[in-house]
Amino acid sequence: MSERGGRAAEHGGASSVSETLVLPNAPTDRAEHLQTLAQLLGFLRRDQELTRADLMRLSGLSRGVVSQRVGQLVELGLVEEVGLAASTGGRAPQLFRFRGTVGRLLAVSAGATSVLVAITDLNGRILREDRADLDISDGPERYLGDVEQMAEALLDDPGLDPVWGIGIGLPGPIEFTSGRPTSPPIMPGWDGYDVRHRFTARFGAPTWVDNDVNVMALGELRAGLGRGVDDMVYVKIGTGIGAGLASRGAIHRGAQGAAGDVGHVAVVDSSPVTCRCGNKGCLETLAGGAAIIRDAYAAVNAGAEGTLADLVRMRDRLTVAGVGRAAQQGDPVALRLLAGSGTLVGEMLATLVSFYNPALVVLGGSVAEARGAFLAGVREEVYRRSLRLATRDLRIEVSTLGASAGLIGAAALALNELFVPTRLEEWIAQGLPERSPASVSRHVQGVVS
Repeated sequence: MSERGGRAAEHGGASSVSETLVLPNAPTDRAEHLQTLAQLLGFLRRDQELTRADLMRLSGLSRGVVSQRVGQLVELGLVEEVGLAASTGGRAPQLFRFRGTVGRLLAVSAGATSVLVAITDLNGRILREDRADLDISDGPERYLGDVEQMAEALLDDPGLDPVWGIGIGLPGPIEFTSGRPTSPPIMPGWDGYDVRHRFTARFGAPTWVDNDVNVMALGELRAGLGRGVDDMVYVKIGTGIGAGLASRGAIHRGAQGAAGDVGHVAVVDSSPVTCRCGNKGCLETLAGGAAIIRDAYAAVNAGAEGTLADLVRMRDRLTVAGVGRAAQQGDPVALRLLAGSGTLVGEMLATLVSFYNPALVVLGGSVAEARGAFLAGVREEVYRRSLRLATRDLRIEVSTLGASAGLIGAAALALNELFVPTRLEEWIAQGLPERSPASVSRHVQGVVS
């Protein structure tokens, strides 16, 4: 019998779940019941294996409430017993863990010129992935059509469980409540496009869409340097520049989802370069990856010698990674450009650090990965310009996840939404997505009419 068939037989299908887990009738009691279910599930998702005593300590709930809720989560099929913890003098306590293998997620991390697509389990562990060079400026029909083909190829395995949810990161401003791009500077033809509905209709699973930097920040919180950190700033410095803000362990998106768009902060009073947003003096036009490449070519054309000039003479296409390697070899132009980018990013971050007071700043993207002169420039400006109290224990580090941050974060985006109290209520009434694939997607507001 397959794993999926065994679970269905074990739990007796959706009807037995509905009959066994009866929620209180009073709205206030019902809301509290669902909230505590979601709360305990969240602790188990985060900490992997916990006893009832652990859950009592973390939640402040009584032993009776914890025992009842954990029993319900076991009955739902979301939690399982995994043996006994070490005894502290009495009977050894039972350990419980979240069943991360009972379902699958589709994660999409889309960039300006490439895309990563993966299938993960419910712990966000990547099971299968693929990468392709795609141009976001080709428009949503062509770009997303290719992404869908990649996803279908990854899902073409009869041994895989159904997709429970889909998380997508896109390189532009996203209205989070609708999942629609809003006037994205580098995404012609995408304004107002209903990405969420398209994927829900195609794959029969609820879909959530967010800005790519918010998604990467989620990845850092889930599995990177930000794990266990409540207040963090993630800054991606690639072709463009953006920030993801985490407060109390959750992403701060702002009223419409536009928080963190620091790439268009004005850092100089005048500049001959017009930003893709239409303004001049924006941070990304002076410190982003495209700006570094532009200025590197300009320096070589003006007669600069060194490793960069050798690359140009060999007709190699300059990349930020190439500039980083040239800097490691002591190329003066490369060192100057990376240090200058770091200084400008550091000036912006200094204001953000004083205003926001994070415990950690994580730097990601192709420019940050050059490290060296860039990282030194960022740190020098932040520690010099920010409030002393705000920098007393501040860490500024380069991401250890790299491109995987986007995939891990896209999975986390879907997971965070799948296990909110209202969705647990739907599952109790109708069964988990594995038993009733349409039940969740049908009830995600705004996805299916």
